[in-house]
Amino acid sequence: MSATFGWHPAARLFDAAGNEVASPGRGAGTAARAVFPDSAAGLAAAIGHPAFRIGAPDQPPPAPHEEPVLETLTSGSMGRPRRIRRTQRSWIASFAVTAGLGIGPGARVATLGHLIHSLSLYGAVEGLHLGAEVHLLAELRPDRQRRALRDRRITHLYATPAQLRLILGPGQLPDLRLVLVGGAKLDPALRAVLAALAPEAAIREFYGAAETSFVTLADATTPAGSVGRPYPGVELRLDPGGEIWVRSPYLCLGPAFQPCPDVPAGRTSGPVARAEARPEASAPALLANPHGTRWRDGWLSVGEIGEMRAGHLYLKGRAGRMVTVADQNVFPEEIETFLLGLAGIARAAVLPVPDARRGQSLVAVLQGDPGQEAAILRALRAELGPLKAPKAVIWRQDWPVLASGKTDLNALEADLWPG
Repeated sequence: MSATFGWHPAARLFDAAGNEVASPGRGAGTAARAVFPDSAAGLAAAIGHPAFRIGAPDQPPPAPHEEPVLETLTSGSMGRPRRIRRTQRSWIASFAVTAGLGIGPGARVATLGHLIHSLSLYGAVEGLHLGAEVHLLAELRPDRQRRALRDRRITHLYATPAQLRLILGPGQLPDLRLVLVGGAKLDPALRAVLAALAPEAAIREFYGAAETSFVTLADATTPAGSVGRPYPGVELRLDPGGEIWVRSPYLCLGPAFQPCPDVPAGRTSGPVARAEARPEASAPALLANPHGTRWRDGWLSVGEIGEMRAGHLYLKGRAGRMVTVADQNVFPEEIETFLLGLAGIARAAVLPVPDARRGQSLVAVLQGDPGQEAAILRALRAELGPLKAPKAVIWRQDWPVLASGKTDLNALEADLWPG
């Protein structure tokens, strides 16, 4: 298997305006490591480099490694975005799986987000590596993105639920055959509208993170509420508290500020080899960084809590967002998912506030139709009970988002409760 991203002879790259961007050719770049702009031209220049990053030009370029690497950025939903270092091979390993979904020569792939978001960067790099047409639409307004998807006859789309909500509108996308959804759970209401917008498209959700890449993949047979079965090549293990641990060929090397030691000669760069290369990571010791990503004996956790049922993974939320209400552990993400399935809600965030009786209680910050508030509060109490249900609703029509399209929780809290 190749260790470096390539530009397939059949691949073509187009910017938001529809202009084709040619490959500069292998060897055109001279730097061993470099940072490229978040643009089609930047992506074209990055392909073939042994160590690169798209975006974050104020940060140092990626450190060299024994094999080609890249840096991606986390979404920043739990704080400032972090630089994650991984081998290019760790993404190439999953390209073969995605090729089975029809991505290759003849496919027309589009991404809606900026390349600093790992989902969009992955989709673009994969398309070029496998020989597809790749269309980068991040610079367009949502209505123009929808028009470009139709006019350019896009067949494969990488997007987050937040990005998909913005492109909904009249008309259909009859050429779309596959929508790959990541970054958050696709709620039933959005799934139904998306099915009407692209009636010929299969919808495949995957759960993962910048540190892990793919973890699970869902399809039409996946039970409601689940994020699917383990992605091919992925092993999952849940500890007694429900924390999800992952082992696979797709894992990162580590955070860019904490480079992992080189792997001894003769071994692979996989997670088991990395654990063996670090005595401090062998059983029963634990290697952790300040942001919650932890290694243990070749297994990686990003702090997500979940449960397995009949081979399918169900997520509860991040341990870092868990709230204790009257001695009960509550995951705001579960409530947000429920809210997004209700009428009149476009966006939702559930935040804790101090409560003299319960320690903490919850409020729901919503974007949508305030006329539905009474029905929403009734639905919350019926679904969650009086303790876990948010006590109040705050409506706002402007909504702070991160580059990934996820809610900027820190900005939302700072706006609502300055200081």
